[in-house]
Amino acid sequence: QVELVESGGGSVQTGGSLRLSCAASGYTANIACMGWFRQAPGKERETVAIPSTNGGTYIYYTDSVRGRFSISQDNIKNTLYLQMNSLQPDDTAMYYCAADEQCLGWSKEYFAYWGQGTQVTVSS
Repeated sequence: QVELVESGGGSVQTGGSLRLSCAASGYTANIACMGWFRQAPGKERETVAIPSTNGGTYIYYTDSVRGRFSISQDNIKNTLYLQMNSLQPDDTAMYYCAADEQCLGWSKEYFAYWGQGTQVTVSS
């Protein structure tokens, strides 16, 4: 009943910027939170940024992206965004959008709905 579609990925040089989008469709009335995750080859999927949990307003960023990435959402368009600035080769990964109705935590285990991912490649 919930579909998430990511877009905006691509290849960029070190120091460049990308803006990722996640469009939610289907029955989204019960979605309480959304977030961005990423997974590099050979690594575990990690949380990148989450705008809120359980209706809260606290914005979470993992330490490695804080100050460079910015998460936002448009309720009218039902879309989540991730502005990525000063990109580094270590940011290279598949980026996933996720959503949940309960939002009990910030790790990937707490999110039920997932998109297919969009690839971000940063070259030096």
